[in-house]
Amino acid sequence: MAAVDTSLPTQPTAAAAKLAAAHSADHPLKLYGGWFCPFVQRAWIVLAEKNIPYQYVEINPYHKAPEFLALNPRGLVPTLAVPAADGQGQAGKHHKPLYESSVVCEYLDEAYAGPEHGEALLPRGDGLGDVYERARCRLWMDHVSSRVVPAFYRLLQHTPEKEEGIEVARRGLHGALKAFAGEMDEGGPWFLGARFSLVDVMLAPWAKRLFLIDHYKQGGVGIPKKGQRGEDEEVWNRWDRWFEAIVERQSVKDTWSDEEQYIAAYKRYADDTTQSEVGAATRKGTRLP
Repeated sequence: MAAVDTSLPTQPTAAAAKLAAAHSADHPLKLYGGWFCPFVQRAWIVLAEKNIPYQYVEINPYHKAPEFLALNPRGLVPTLAVPAADGQGQAGKHHKPLYESSVVCEYLDEAYAGPEHGEALLPRGDGLGDVYERARCRLWMDHVSSRVVPAFYRLLQHTPEKEEGIEVARRGLHGALKAFAGEMDEGGPWFLGARFSLVDVMLAPWAKRLFLIDHYKQGGVGIPKKGQRGEDEEVWNRWDRWFEAIVERQSVKDTWSDEEQYIAAYKRYADDTTQSEVGAATRKGTRLP
């Protein structure tokens, strides 16, 4: 087994460091996260989008505090510590844990629904149109988690000795991205057109990390250039429109550290020596944790 690299920076930098510092004071709602983790970035984006007060707690993946492990014995981030109500219905000192990034994001969107928190990130209401759109959003949130994200790691973790050629891995990512782009509404850059939603949040961290594939893998992500896309010209153009918007979204930029740090952090994935649960699942072809 490859040795675990414990030399990586243990704190966010750049814009993410400023955001973490701004939310370092004690608060009943706590997000336990890691600057390098895309699953954490999902939750962090939602907190920023909805202007939710919280405390950000950076977790050292190699030295996890007992109080954190008491909340989530698996020790995975993100973990959201939600203040439990006392006997009078007030938020007390004890906390209830939530984890799994999509669950955390949906909880935050529903729990913080007042006008001060902006528009809901999932369609909300009892009308059949809203009910359908909410279900449709969840379908494509699942597509991101079950299709796009695993394809991202298969390509990033591809090494020359693997039986499956890199072009197979690249086509897998292309197929997942084209299916996503092909389902996008018109009228704006986002998945729902003019409305930013949790569907966009689900993919944003990996969209920002696509540059790592370009950095580490021969041929990179390999999306054809404009005018050279044949029958896929329209769907790739729609992808470009979404991608250009998401990487410039303020909440995405505010939760981002220096790119050189990501290059260092993901070298273990590119070499396929990482011992993370995500890396191991990708290697085995099993469901990501």
